[in-house]
Amino acid sequence: MKKDGLEELFRKLENDFDFEEPRAGHQERFLDKLNQSKGVVTLSHKRSWWKPLSIAASIALVCVLGWQLVDPNPTIKEQVVKIAPEVSETEFYFASLIEEQVQLLKKEDAPETAKLVADTLAQLEKLEGDYRALEQELVNGGNSKLLLNAMITNFQTRIDLLQEVLDNIETIKNLKQPDDANFTI
Repeated sequence: MKKDGLEELFRKLENDFDFEEPRAGHQERFLDKLNQSKGVVTLSHKRSWWKPLSIAASIALVCVLGWQLVDPNPTIKEQVVKIAPEVSETEFYFASLIEEQVQLLKKEDAPETAKLVADTLAQLEKLEGDYRALEQELVNGGNSKLLLNAMITNFQTRIDLLQEVLDNIETIKNLKQPDDANFTI
């Protein structure tokens, strides 16, 4: 009999049931009210977006790094080495000589020679840009023998420029030093 009473109650209320979802944060508000009625103080435990955001950033970083490793587009350097393998050895040799002389040049940066050093470094940047253009032209299918010769000439020009400037700086330093033999007391 009780079973029939429950079934009858549910049949009467069948169209009056609420099937809508509660608003966002309903559970937190309910728990807060429940705890307040019991006299319990709770600390706010708001959901932090830093953790999901950092996970997403990590995944994006791994994807970018992975793409860089399997990137089908080789760099200009890699393409030049494929065209002319001897270029990498030559470039390494000349680049180390140039870097050594540039370091010597930067050590000689005195007030008397500051403009000369700055101008020389600017000229080296232009020559480096020219070298990159020659590399690009080589990759684009230019005359490889002619371009390789021009690339070597570019390196030699940079070395000659640095050597000449270092000699000029040495001359300037020698002119600035007083010659004790010419002074009389």
